[in-house]
Amino acid sequence: MKILVVVSHPRRDSLTANMTKKFIEGLAEAGHEYEIADLYAEGFNPILYTQDEPDLNNPHKVYSDEVLREMDRIRASDAVVFIFPLWWYSMPAIMKGYIDRVWNLGFAYGSATLPIQKIRWITLVGATQTQTEKRNYHLMVEQHLNMGLAGYTGVSDSKVHFMYNTLGDFSGENQQEKREVHFNNLLNEAYQLGCNF
Repeated sequence: MKILVVVSHPRRDSLTANMTKKFIEGLAEAGHEYEIADLYAEGFNPILYTQDEPDLNNPHKVYSDEVLREMDRIRASDAVVFIFPLWWYSMPAIMKGYIDRVWNLGFAYGSATLPIQKIRWITLVGATQTQTEKRNYHLMVEQHLNMGLAGYTGVSDSKVHFMYNTLGDFSGENQQEKREVHFNNLLNEAYQLGCNF
């Protein structure tokens, strides 16, 4: 399977970047092909200008070269995986802009649906699982990503995988040791997600 991995984080030494490395190691171990779309590193412009604004009266509108290039990357893939930190219970603005511009009319909705088999959302959550689920934030995120985005564009095989407590907030004794174990477990989890894709 060919997988497009769309990554969003401004720092290349971030936990998001390290989890991406472990995830693609797992993909390679499982025999998958992959391509990385690092939105920050590639300088993707998330701002939707008139050229890429959907036009319901013109379903054959020609979009900008940057958008057409990203559409081709998706067409060449069987699946898309998004890896990103959860900011304000949503994705970073650059990734939202990617979806605004690339998942456009005539390609992802309208006369067509996204030409992929499945989507996975791997999101790094600073809070713990208990803190997140206390107010059902996880359900809100799942509804938005699985139904509002993937479902609307015709992809029924969509799942969110939450990586919790990415700030490594531990109290009591041996905090540093607990943090190291926790982060190693998160990286191993990312690797296993790739292996089992």
